Amino acid sequence: MEKNIFKDRRERLTNVIPNNSALILKGAESKYRNSDTAYAFRQDSSFYYFSGFSEPSSVMMLVNDNNNIYSIIFVPMKDKVKEIWDGYRAGPEGAVKDYLFDQAFNNSDLDKEVPEILKGKQKLFYSFGKDQDFDKKVIEWTNIANAAERHSKTIDMVDSTSLVGNIRLIKDDAEIDVLKKSCEISADAHVEIMKTIKPGQTEQDVETQYLYEFAKRGSRFPAYTPIVAGGENACVLHYVENNQPLLDGELILVDAGGEYEMYASDITRTFPVNGKFSTEQREIYNIVYKANQEAIQAVRSGNNIMEPQIISEKVITRGLVDLGILKGDPDELYEAGAHKDFYMHKVGHWLGLDVHDAGDYMEGDEFMSYKPGMVTTIEPGIYISSSADVDDKWKGIGVRIEDDILVTNDGNVNLTQKVPSDPDEIEALMS
Repeated sequence: MEKNIFKDRRERLTNVIPNNSALILKGAESKYRNSDTAYAFRQDSSFYYFSGFSEPSSVMMLVNDNNNIYSIIFVPMKDKVKEIWDGYRAGPEGAVKDYLFDQAFNNSDLDKEVPEILKGKQKLFYSFGKDQDFDKKVIEWTNIANAAERHSKTIDMVDSTSLVGNIRLIKDDAEIDVLKKSCEISADAHVEIMKTIKPGQTEQDVETQYLYEFAKRGSRFPAYTPIVAGGENACVLHYVENNQPLLDGELILVDAGGEYEMYASDITRTFPVNGKFSTEQREIYNIVYKANQEAIQAVRSGNNIMEPQIISEKVITRGLVDLGILKGDPDELYEAGAHKDFYMHKVGHWLGLDVHDAGDYMEGDEFMSYKPGMVTTIEPGIYISSSADVDDKWKGIGVRIEDDILVTNDGNVNLTQKVPSDPDEIEALMS
């Protein structure tokens, strides 16, 4: 993305910070898998959103000082030896020149500079709880600043999670373009693998194929650990062992999405390992498919974000009654929450830089309404484990269908529609 995009985002955030206030955002640290072998570095999403800067151990401050608004970044110092081993560092000069920060320092100067910046401020916005050691540093800097200004009010520390998250919640045009590409990559991967899957493979085989198909299209990393669940494993919502054989006559549930330029996609499809749904599998599948389609229709600007949830729950409750899995009046069963034995999760979540993206779901005491630029998943499901009190023919069937939906001014766009979810289209693709 153009560096001006990140500068504009910083200015937008700083403009909602009260006068005589500051905000601190901490970047990610390098993480070690074992011994001296590090995981591939990935910047903290909020830090990246407002900086575009992808070096570890960096800290950003946004300051509103008597309506003088400016940005500061603390970055790893230039070091020729370390750059030989680990790659280029922008340093403070590069952070100002290339990333358009107003000021920049080496991160070794944090203890010296931050208390000075905080002197006389009325509020400090910071999101506690992610890094206890850094939390202690923020408190220490604040206490030093308070002690230096004995005749001023104590700095009020305010949680910045909602402030930052709700700016990220509405995607700008540049983000939407990247999200579309991320979803396209993942959709193509799902289509390709649905064409080739067959009994005798293992869940790990299929996971490996997804990672390969993502990577060759430009998505080097998955947005999350893929769920590749054959048969009853699909009834474990976050199943990630991915190590069992895929049997003829079973369904496979795959929840997998790639990450492209740090933006996530999130797709789930459930399909027959042998390419043909059994009667019982199709009957359960059709209920989830109906719930998915009707819930997507409710994702519209101005609608309450709980509308798709309620629609999906009612469709699933009635469908389970029609099959005799639930017994009684559908409306009464819905009010009693009987569907939760088989559909126990929410219908969706925000999507963006994180697969479970930043942003609130409530405005005051009420659920939010959809607004253009929001991106949500819609992912109803039915899960019938072998321990369920149902006829044996239903046991071991787990189905989830998940799409990524962009809210627009006049409706929505299904960013993952390219992957078939209609059961007839799935069978045709797999034949």
